[in-house]
Amino acid sequence: MAAKDTAPYLPACLDSIINQTYENWELIAVNDHSSDDSPQILEAYGKKDTRIRVFHSKRSSLIPTLKEGYPHINGELINRMDSDDKMPDYKLQVMLDEWKEHDKGTIVAGGTQHFVDDGQVGDGFLRYDRWLNELARTSSHYEQIYRECVIPSHCWLIHKDDFDKVGAFEPEVYPEDYDLCFRFYQAGLKVVGIDKVLHFWRDRTERISRTWEVYKDNRYFELKLRYFLKIDREEPRPLVLWGAGRNGKDMAKLLIANQQSFHWVCDNENKIGKDVYGIRMEHYKVVKELENPQIITVVASPDGREEITYTLGKWGKYPVQDYWFFL
Repeated sequence: MAAKDTAPYLPACLDSIINQTYENWELIAVNDHSSDDSPQILEAYGKKDTRIRVFHSKRSSLIPTLKEGYPHINGELINRMDSDDKMPDYKLQVMLDEWKEHDKGTIVAGGTQHFVDDGQVGDGFLRYDRWLNELARTSSHYEQIYRECVIPSHCWLIHKDDFDKVGAFEPEVYPEDYDLCFRFYQAGLKVVGIDKVLHFWRDRTERISRTWEVYKDNRYFELKLRYFLKIDREEPRPLVLWGAGRNGKDMAKLLIANQQSFHWVCDNENKIGKDVYGIRMEHYKVVKELENPQIITVVASPDGREEITYTLGKWGKYPVQDYWFFL
């Protein structure tokens, strides 16, 4: 657990860990150059409970702080925690019991529930919770991996050998939890979902996903495309980009920068037949004529995605095998 300037929330976080029904845990808590009372709070809890071990990061920022703590781990199974959040008291026991059913090569992952101290949780976070909880219920994480981060940083349990296999905290890539999901996927680790809320996720204006520049464009197209080209792209299958709005233009520029040839399709009669970035826009029905295409869709509208799914299904195309939603 990295901690930076979360003094108002740390006691509740630490109490939720101490109150776990499963007791054989250690907390590697690493202070990241806090300017508030976070270090003192960590040290005080460490004196009260020897399972809490406190360290201080030499380098600033989240991933270097996690790296600082990693060599001090004694346990075989690893879970990450955020210092402003809370655990339900059953979290570690439930994750451990499920993991034991599968052993190495498996990650277990559960659901989340956002909360705020005052007011109401925003609709966007509620939708994200519902989506994550459905993924956990159905264990369909990899099917949806190009849409958003399918396993939040605090909702997985993994054996240290498997974590080392995928590079642990070594890559300094943000968003770090999404990059880690793709590394799980690339390594072929199995994800088993647990149909239970395993993390209480605090929303606040100062959270880094709201304030850091690296999280500003939350489409993460560059990260998604990099892994798609590594993991799922199959030459010489034709590549199709579906969507002509801002998302389509941004993805097209990335495909061109990666020297990818592609068909660019949409349903907008005002754009069909025009050249954009040197690519001729085509009607989406051209997909039927292509031999075994791979289709990236960047249409943001839920209704649009539903219609595309229906259309591709009629044409005998299957998710993950033939098409991927990047939003």
